Amino acid sequence: MSVFPTLWNAIFLVTILAVGTVFLYSERRPPFLKNLIITMAVVMLLPAEGTLQNYITSFTRMTYPRTLATTFAYVISLTLIQIFICSMAGYGFARYEFPFKKVLFGCVILTIVIPNDTLMLPLYTQFRNFDIFGIIHLVTGHGINLLSTEVPMYIMTALGCGLRSGLYIYIFNQFFRGLPKEIEEAAVVDGAGSFYTYFRIMLVNAMPSVLTVSIFSLVWQYNDTFYAKLFSINSKLLMSMRISTLRASIEFIDQIKDTAVSQLYLYAGIVLMVIPIVIIYILLQKRFIEGASRSGIVG
Repeated sequence: MSVFPTLWNAIFLVTILAVGTVFLYSERRPPFLKNLIITMAVVMLLPAEGTLQNYITSFTRMTYPRTLATTFAYVISLTLIQIFICSMAGYGFARYEFPFKKVLFGCVILTIVIPNDTLMLPLYTQFRNFDIFGIIHLVTGHGINLLSTEVPMYIMTALGCGLRSGLYIYIFNQFFRGLPKEIEEAAVVDGAGSFYTYFRIMLVNAMPSVLTVSIFSLVWQYNDTFYAKLFSINSKLLMSMRISTLRASIEFIDQIKDTAVSQLYLYAGIVLMVIPIVIIYILLQKRFIEGASRSGIVG
């Protein structure tokens, strides 16, 4: 019997207890408190008078359905690109021999190790005046400003340099190395080419890793604010950016001057933001743990 479900349940229980402890013994209050109750000195697990008005207001100010739809359209498209690109790169490193293979794989590992903060200025200047080998500048006389759009993220992801792409390549590489080569040899004997073997046989067998990478990519892209702020992506399109401006929006639109009250609306917005990811994880928990255990990233 696998110990991973039991271990994960234990970690989940400890996390809930830790959050509950902080929740009870800090100055923070739950988002379902009425505004007048937050001035009470006594900390309560369950309020004497609860309300859902904070959630309703946050739901409205975030334009939740529209923002959630645009966020998932953006996140799912990036996730699909990452699965396609990173799985092919991982398969190539696992199965083929080519010059400078170890050096290139070392560069992949470096993308995991190097902090994103060190790349802020190069990335910003590159996409502020984007050019391809000087061709665009030669034709138009200047580069293209890709800031304030999602295009930089799509370009980086398609080139295998997106958010955590190095980790995903490593996961796929570890998984494909664990598959027997006899599968591919049998396919070659049957007349299958490289692409047919990869897409119809190897990728199908790599579904546990595909699911693991999908969940990782969905969560990290969904919560990302680093690249969203760096490339000045429209805050109305992404849930993570909506959260960062929610408190200021409520204080301005609803004329709430008390910071303790506006903080409650922020907590309600955070809960609304987390709910979709929690639902996805609950539905895919079993397969996610299986994929993580088979991908060489545990232990």
